[in-house]
Amino acid sequence: MNRLKRVGSNLRTSFWFVPTLIVALSIVLAVALIEADYSENQQWLARWPRLFGANAEGAGILTTIAGSMMAVVGVTFSMTLVTLALASSQYTSRILRNFMRDRVTQVVLGIFAGIFTYCLIVLRTIRGGDETGFVPSLAVSFSVMLAIGGIAALIYFIHHIASSIQASSIIASVADETMATVDRLFPAAPEQEPIADDEDQAPLSLPERNWQAVQVKENGYIQSVDNAALLSLAREHKTIVRMERGVGMFVVHGTTLASLALTNPPEANVIATLQAAYSVSRHRSLEQDAAFGIRQIVDMALRALSPSVNDTTTAVMCVDYLTAILARLASRNIPSSHQYEDGELRVIVIGPTFASLVAESFDQIRGSAQANVGIMLRMLGALQTIAGLTANPSRRRILREEVECIDELAARTIESPYDLIRFENRLAHVREAFDTAPVLSQSKEV
Repeated sequence: MNRLKRVGSNLRTSFWFVPTLIVALSIVLAVALIEADYSENQQWLARWPRLFGANAEGAGILTTIAGSMMAVVGVTFSMTLVTLALASSQYTSRILRNFMRDRVTQVVLGIFAGIFTYCLIVLRTIRGGDETGFVPSLAVSFSVMLAIGGIAALIYFIHHIASSIQASSIIASVADETMATVDRLFPAAPEQEPIADDEDQAPLSLPERNWQAVQVKENGYIQSVDNAALLSLAREHKTIVRMERGVGMFVVHGTTLASLALTNPPEANVIATLQAAYSVSRHRSLEQDAAFGIRQIVDMALRALSPSVNDTTTAVMCVDYLTAILARLASRNIPSSHQYEDGELRVIVIGPTFASLVAESFDQIRGSAQANVGIMLRMLGALQTIAGLTANPSRRRILREEVECIDELAARTIESPYDLIRFENRLAHVREAFDTAPVLSQSKEV
């Protein structure tokens, strides 16, 4: 299953799969229209000679269309590469995969390549002469319609590229994908169900056991873990599986991937089953890794706050979308790191916690926001918004600690007395909100 998911993810992020599929469809269309011209439809086509009439010389339009499409393909590839280079230098290289998996770019490239291939196939069947000559009038006429469609696709592609390289579009796209991952990993709890305490993620004191290590068979990042397979393995062998590396972590060949509570070393089939439950690749993905989406937005904020860029507005947008992600998470249960079956501990998982996701979102941005009052005030507002969506004491305490860290930073770095007073007034308002019971009427709809 993990192998299939990895193949699907690779196909989605490749430039070749969708264009190749469209090219194959264009070949089928060309052959179908040529066969239609070979059939008894010639008399029917002859009724509209101005529309469908074409001779061997007039069919030279196919050569013009094919050459034009190849030129347009070159322009499209150039625009795409310039966009990738600009996004990498201006924001972060980690968002390049979002551009590569963009369906619009893949489909437009496929349309142009498909029109070119269609024209080649039709050209191959044209024969001159009166007796043995053959010109597929229907196929030639349809090529003009395809060329017009190609022009429309080019215009839309230029508009799409111009929109997609804007900071707001890039940040919103990453945030939407991250929130979709949050919805998938942490489904909304029923309204009456209390939010579990985050101490459920703390390590348990277990009796002494003989742990047998299972090693990693390749280098890379853990993209996903099949928890059901781990649970089934633990049930079958009446043991405990303890993850040593979690989703999003980098693993090195030969190091410990997971441990089994067994007296004797595990058999080869057990090791293979456990290793197959992990999907390891050269890059992280958002399949089970919401922290990676947060990481991308944080990287964009750090680049915006760097002295070479100094773009506070983009950093503020990053904080706003991080707020939206954590607000979505604030009212949801995070699964416990200890999975039981029939009262027996079976799997010990390394997973995200609310504290780790909050720290991932704000710690580095706070470190780069020295003396930047606008970012500090925005972060205070973000923490206040998130705290208003959860009544969980431990989560509110985590958010309150972030507020105090921002207070310490402001006292240490803000030199302007006016800015410091403005910050302290806002801080007093935020602290007052933390001391007030949160309003949760809309928490389930965030």
